Amino acid sequence: MNSRERVLTALNHAEPDRVPVDLWFTSEIEARLSPLHDGLTGADLRIALGHDLVMTSSPNIGASYERAGSGEEYTCEWGVRWRWVTNAQGGRYTEAVAHPLAGATDLSDYRMPDPLGPHYQPIYREAREYVERYGGTHAVFGSLYQTIFETAWLLRGMENLLQDMLINRDFAAALFEQITDYALTAGKEMVAQGVDVLWLGDDFGTQHTMLIAPQLWRHYFKERYARLIAAFKERNPALKIAYHSDGNIEPIIPDLIEIGLDVLNPVQPLSMDPAEIKRKFGDRLSFWGTVDVQRVFPLGSPDEVADEVRRRLATVAPGGGFILCSAHRVQAGTPLDNILAYYRAARAYGAYPIQ
Repeated sequence: MNSRERVLTALNHAEPDRVPVDLWFTSEIEARLSPLHDGLTGADLRIALGHDLVMTSSPNIGASYERAGSGEEYTCEWGVRWRWVTNAQGGRYTEAVAHPLAGATDLSDYRMPDPLGPHYQPIYREAREYVERYGGTHAVFGSLYQTIFETAWLLRGMENLLQDMLINRDFAAALFEQITDYALTAGKEMVAQGVDVLWLGDDFGTQHTMLIAPQLWRHYFKERYARLIAAFKERNPALKIAYHSDGNIEPIIPDLIEIGLDVLNPVQPLSMDPAEIKRKFGDRLSFWGTVDVQRVFPLGSPDEVADEVRRRLATVAPGGGFILCSAHRVQAGTPLDNILAYYRAARAYGAYPIQ
């Protein structure tokens, strides 16, 4: 069984030969892992590490930082002003510092980028190249994250958008609709490249509860996600749809299942108990993630990382429907021994039947 077969078997709720493996990490971690594998980077490094899937870039509002210049601030093609920030561990990331629709009263003067324009063509070409190069042996996950909500608040500003959703509802709905149209076109183009899975994503969870009321999510987002998922699966009926949201979003998991979601990512264990989520929804939903990156990876020992991996395998892997992965990116400053312990534990304990 090769990696692609392993992933697709798991996502069809059957047990493959072993649990598929993935791991998200920052560019700083990649730079530390690369010398251990002959200087490989990107998808080639991940395959050398034992990942069963490769993941494309995303034609979304957050993609520009990967192609931006060396300046500390820049404005992307959407009009969002970004700033590079370095955290205490030496990790680099971007923050939005100015929003093009912050003072807008309507959308008449704003034009979104063309999702099929030249700015995004390299991303679609990359997806096609991944399918051609890796798709015979590894599952290819296409990306369309920051699908609606995150794009909206990056354009409008978080505080403004949350107020709009309560007291300026026509504006909010119009903005969400324009973004949905963009995502529909971009997602269809990504599906056309031949990816096995398309993952959507908007963060609606905080550490302990949802960022907005579930009723508000249903009012604005459920039908729009349903429309996207239906269109993408119409283009390729074999396509699996994954959805990423950090934090606790348990109240809307039944809604996501109802509209056709196949895979939930990342099931952060300090926000939702993966074993309980598997018990409640595992007959209808697969899971991708679950391994703690808030405490165990950065602060634990290699043995504690191995114990965390064994725990997730024992409670989420039986019956299939599981891709072992970190519950977000492993951050700069994480001990390299902990990362290597993760891979060793995945190999040692991930064979079916799970012991």
